[in-house]
Amino acid sequence: MIGIVIPAHNEEQYLAACLCAARVAASHPRLDAEPVRIVVALDACTDASGRVAQHHGAAVTHLQARNVGMARAHGARMLLNEGARWLAFTDADSTVWPDWLAAQLMLGADAVCGTVAVHDWGAHTPKVAAHFAQTYQDRDGHRHIHGANFGISAKAYEQVGGFSPLACHEDVAMVEALMASGLQIAWSAQPRVTTSARMASKAPGGFGDTLRAWA
Repeated sequence: MIGIVIPAHNEEQYLAACLCAARVAASHPRLDAEPVRIVVALDACTDASGRVAQHHGAAVTHLQARNVGMARAHGARMLLNEGARWLAFTDADSTVWPDWLAAQLMLGADAVCGTVAVHDWGAHTPKVAAHFAQTYQDRDGHRHIHGANFGISAKAYEQVGGFSPLACHEDVAMVEALMASGLQIAWSAQPRVTTSARMASKAPGGFGDTLRAWA
């Protein structure tokens, strides 16, 4: 079984599109009909995120942490307990491509760090979009780390102790632990994810704060 974890804190605006894309990726023919379980980790949600998740066939798990590292770990633990062999992570404001899961697994690595594209720069000045285009390495061999496009085998996840309880950069801490353990990481542009360039970051120090700093 393959698991997809999506942390969410009041994400009703974006979550439906995220889950629709995840369900398409879960049915890709290269997965050979292997079961895929999608879990939304609802972290201190006060909106309709839970109803949206259930409407789109996702399982939900609840926590009251306001901490993305804890939310990812909470969802991961649920899936590991159900027997997941591979964990794929994305964010509620992101949409994965149809072959996202298949591309991660095809790489044959212990973990996969993918790239992101931005679907709408409307909230930003042309300067921000231009800076992203000039500095971002959307190619194999990049060194970007995104919780919105990350995959890891269950064995590797357990070996490094899972996500740290960090409010930001939990993905970076995970990759550093993988490298310190000598595990194989594929730095690939093949698993594709499109993400939001929204100004209102849910995690301080995250992608939205980076974009505001460029502005």
